[in-house]
Amino acid sequence: MSTWSGIDEFVAVAQARSFSQAAKRLGCSTSQISREVAALEDRLGQKLFYRTTRHVSLTDAGQQFHLRCLRLVEERDETLSAMLEQGDQLLGLLRMTCSVAYGERFVVPLANQLLTDHPRLAVHVLLTDEVLDLTEEGIDLAVRFGRLRDSRLVASRLASRTRLLCAAPGYLAQRGTPTSLEDLAHHECLLGAAETWSFRRSGQPYLHRPHGRFRCNSGYAVLRAALSGLGLCWLPDFYVRQHLADGDLVEVLVEHRPEDEGVWAVYPDRRHVPAKVKAMMSRLHQGLGKAGDKQ
Repeated sequence: MSTWSGIDEFVAVAQARSFSQAAKRLGCSTSQISREVAALEDRLGQKLFYRTTRHVSLTDAGQQFHLRCLRLVEERDETLSAMLEQGDQLLGLLRMTCSVAYGERFVVPLANQLLTDHPRLAVHVLLTDEVLDLTEEGIDLAVRFGRLRDSRLVASRLASRTRLLCAAPGYLAQRGTPTSLEDLAHHECLLGAAETWSFRRSGQPYLHRPHGRFRCNSGYAVLRAALSGLGLCWLPDFYVRQHLADGDLVEVLVEHRPEDEGVWAVYPDRRHVPAKVKAMMSRLHQGLGKAGDKQ
């Protein structure tokens, strides 16, 4: 039996907090994961997980072992990646994450291009508006927006985006066009995931807490409501640019636009950045910069 037996399975369970999710990540059965982890615990003579029917958590020994295993696995993967870089083809699995709408529109097409050029590479893209812990989830690369708070990550700016306040001409004809930020309190606001809308006034940030009858965590649903004349929407520019150009929407309070927010590629801080991550970042830099010009 290899001394590596059970290590990858243990790390996957520790990160996913689930045997079934670890099995999905590694592409094997849950029973195989369970056997490998149990065999590892027998070899170590220590219990690594507390197990219940609904929950899996690390024991104290498991937490210490997990930290050491992470370093071992990272060193191994970096060594293999460095050797594979000597060839022209990318190999292995690249795991990425991004918000749903931005990922569908911009990031996934770029990932598909990379797959076309590298037939031996696999890419898994997790689209979610939740900010995931890259280390815990075993993710190689993420696209994120605005301020970055996790100091364990390396960040590279890809592009920028801004949010625009818009409404359909019919709504403005009926309800009037707001001329000040205070006017927003008298308008129907179409609510998305954000609890507050940010603007600029006299060079300083200004936060408004919107109220309205419509709420949905889908930006495209908010956009459709705005196009239907139901109220004001506050959305990233890529949702509304074409509708503004076509006259279906009108931007209001332009002088109070918030500052642009950065679009960032972020990845775990490693001594050696895998070739697959470098290649995808290159695509993102090229593709998102061009996409920003067309938004």
